[in-house]
Amino acid sequence: MCGIAGLIDRPGAPDGSAIARRARAMADVLAHRGPDGADVWCDADAGIALSHRRLAIVDLTPTGAQPMASSDGRWVITYNGEIYNAETIAADSQMAGLIRRGTSDTEIIVESIARRGLERTLADLNGMFAIALWDRETRALHLVRDRMGIKPLFYSRANGQFYFASELKGFVAAGLAVDLDEASVASFLRFGYVPAPHSIYRNVAKVEPGEVVSFTASGDLKRRRYWDLETTARNGLEHPFTGSDGQAEEILHGLLADAVSINMISDVPLGAFLSGGIDSSTVTALMVAAKRGPVRTFSIGFPDFGYDESPYARAVANHLGTKHQELVVTASEALAAVPQLADMYDEPFADSSQIPTHVISRMTRAHVTVALSGDGGDEVFAGYNRYTMAADWLPWMEALPVSLRRIASAGLRSIPSSAVNRLGRLLPQSMRVSQPGDKLNKLAEIIPLDGEAAYLHLVSQCHDPEMLTGGRREKPLGVRGLGRSGALLEQMQFWDMATYLPDDILQKVDRASMAVSLEVRPPLLDHRLVEFAWTLPRNLRVRNGETKWLLRRVLDRYVPRHLVSRPKAGFAIPLAAWLRGPLRSWAEDLLDGGQFAGGILDAAAVRKLWLEHVSGGRNRAYALWTILMFESWRRRWMGKDHFSNPAVLAPAATGR
Repeated sequence: MCGIAGLIDRPGAPDGSAIARRARAMADVLAHRGPDGADVWCDADAGIALSHRRLAIVDLTPTGAQPMASSDGRWVITYNGEIYNAETIAADSQMAGLIRRGTSDTEIIVESIARRGLERTLADLNGMFAIALWDRETRALHLVRDRMGIKPLFYSRANGQFYFASELKGFVAAGLAVDLDEASVASFLRFGYVPAPHSIYRNVAKVEPGEVVSFTASGDLKRRRYWDLETTARNGLEHPFTGSDGQAEEILHGLLADAVSINMISDVPLGAFLSGGIDSSTVTALMVAAKRGPVRTFSIGFPDFGYDESPYARAVANHLGTKHQELVVTASEALAAVPQLADMYDEPFADSSQIPTHVISRMTRAHVTVALSGDGGDEVFAGYNRYTMAADWLPWMEALPVSLRRIASAGLRSIPSSAVNRLGRLLPQSMRVSQPGDKLNKLAEIIPLDGEAAYLHLVSQCHDPEMLTGGRREKPLGVRGLGRSGALLEQMQFWDMATYLPDDILQKVDRASMAVSLEVRPPLLDHRLVEFAWTLPRNLRVRNGETKWLLRRVLDRYVPRHLVSRPKAGFAIPLAAWLRGPLRSWAEDLLDGGQFAGGILDAAAVRKLWLEHVSGGRNRAYALWTILMFESWRRRWMGKDHFSNPAVLAPAATGR
């Protein structure tokens, strides 16, 4: 894994070294992404400089250094990621006669483009990647992002210049004047992230998953898809798998085994995150089955949080025989990460599981350089609780009169969350769910809603961004539904896979792990798995209220069902209690500043949410965390960096 950056300035600039210096400065602020090496390639006549920070994973020698030119001299690449089928591409007949300089996948990519062309190379790549590719012949720069959006890539065009970088801080280092996009702030309040292709800055955009963005010699900007999720989903739903349950299981098992196996390619120590849930247990089991030697697994426990999944992970690790490492994280240790978040996430980000994700990444990096994860399993194989709602009772509920649903909603809202939580604790352990009072309240809120409105409510951090921003409207999502190709369950999966997965889950993991120079690979997002999953009939995804039905059958081959069967809990922290307790001083400092939110947010509306929450009247934790993450980001990147009460929020160890 690496950090990439670069720029195109005026061709024939008399001082080419100035362009190179700026490109180097852009890469230097990304040193956490690549501590093992740094270099810059510059063509002053063309006015371009490409820079790279290297985290050496495959081919640890200088022959894997970047930026790298093709042997014919036409193409120059700077690249972030891993290509798992590089050797298969190298064996293609059109690659015959190639004299390898080393064993890196970078060399295979650039030589394949030189010999087989960009289109065929992209069609064949299996991996996670963000690529910047300069064509010296046509003087065009191509930016490419992997199909699922695992690796980030931003770009900006201004006054005939063009910039790109793995993270937004690269643009600041280049001296680009960035302009806050207030519509993106409203979108951020809704989702807790800024949906692609937008960024928090008006003049910076994101390369979207499966997209090529080209900046040509004439100054034109062209965007196109080499792989499209909507087309994939529609094709799968229109041409469904017609075999038996057993046949589907065999195919899925084969695809999973191969995906995990190729993800294990590495010249450095490798392990896996293990929570003891379905996804991470499946990945770990298939790593063990690959028989590449002892498998190292890592988990964290949260005894201070009121729940602790580490015993489940330990049980799975013991069953599979992995070399298991477990870290117990106290509340104070997790809290210590809060002041670092605005540096790690240089675009506002408010998924609070960013904290435990960073903690486990830091712990894991002390032992290995690469970790496999189970990310993507919920979206690909239908694992979220909302999918059972969409498959079972939401369509039935929509058939009822809205007036009746509103009465039911009001009745459920009248039940205090505290009472529901107390009743929930009386249930057997196997039937308990986390925060039942909040879940019942959310259910009450969506009962009167239909289809897309219900989904939007379920995934919103703040349900009325316009109220908080004085009427500022959100950015359009730019993601269509599947129309008649899918019912509500399929629509929800598609929306999650097109937005929540790349813009929240994957970017959360990327920033949290790369902050400590750890490469995290999600084999469940192999595009072959995604394409097959979209062909699965609904009853192979959700059956009799059981999510991930087919994936669970594959895992049954390796792990007894009782070790992984439990209610879905997520990777959460006790945010509501923290905001009323140890984070209260930090939060009030951010909310009470004389220049709160730079006038973008309605201070009175925010204060109302805060008072409702700290009084215990309502749980406003998600909305407040989103607001607080924006304000801490704004103070770091748009104004003075400021945190108060250092006794409560002591700096965390940065370690590798």
